Amino acid sequence: MHEKERHRIILSAVQDRPVVTVIDLCNLTDASEATIRRDIAALDAQKKLRRVRGGAEAISPPQFVGLAGRPFSVSETMHSREKQAIARAAVDLCSDGDSIIINGGTTTFQMVHPLASRRCQVFTNSFPIAEHLLKHSKNTVMLSGGVIYREQNIILSPFDNDVTRNFYARRMFMGAQGLGPIGLMEADPLLIQAEQKLIGQADELVVLVDSSKFENRSSLVLCPLDRIDTVITDEGIPDKVAAMLEAADVTLIVAQSGAVQQVGGAAS
Repeated sequence: MHEKERHRIILSAVQDRPVVTVIDLCNLTDASEATIRRDIAALDAQKKLRRVRGGAEAISPPQFVGLAGRPFSVSETMHSREKQAIARAAVDLCSDGDSIIINGGTTTFQMVHPLASRRCQVFTNSFPIAEHLLKHSKNTVMLSGGVIYREQNIILSPFDNDVTRNFYARRMFMGAQGLGPIGLMEADPLLIQAEQKLIGQADELVVLVDSSKFENRSSLVLCPLDRIDTVITDEGIPDKVAAMLEAADVTLIVAQSGAVQQVGGAAS
């Protein structure tokens, strides 16, 4: 990632929340701590942010606190080929007439293109997913209500009695910040709260993550491994992660450029 792009991500992050740590910025940019500290020092010298112990803060603190994590516009440019293959494999699990939940994210967004030929009932909290399916498909689309988070292009509600409780789905498709032995991980408490409600409305949970997500960690656990039915990823998945998923009885689907291979939890 070029310096200018890192600086743009750093400045975006400090406008999202009062203080951003060096570790947060490393996760957002895939850069080393030394690189991020140099970036913070340079931006501090330019008076574009304020350097603080262990991180950075905005010169003018944000009035509205956003969500932790990369902006949608940044994430969608990363691992795009892998995400497209993963999304195609996810849609292969769908049949006409199915009711499905698609959680907002850049990997799940790639499902909209193969879904153009299907007729499903889709519930989503993602503006881009809803807009694309309405314009370019015959799918029935229901959009959740709540607060709009522009950076991630999703809608989240803090209330228990929202429309989420009225939709039942055969499957929920979702991404995550990370996946490890303790389960599925996310970076923001509000995301955790909203996504747990959605998971409760689906029989099966299908997780779409590119192989880089197996290296990511967070302090917040969304759900344990035994709640996940299927993981769809790319051929970069480490053998030890594949073994971990198999031991947890999670079906693993490896999406490749020209084909999809299913291993673990079912016959290959």
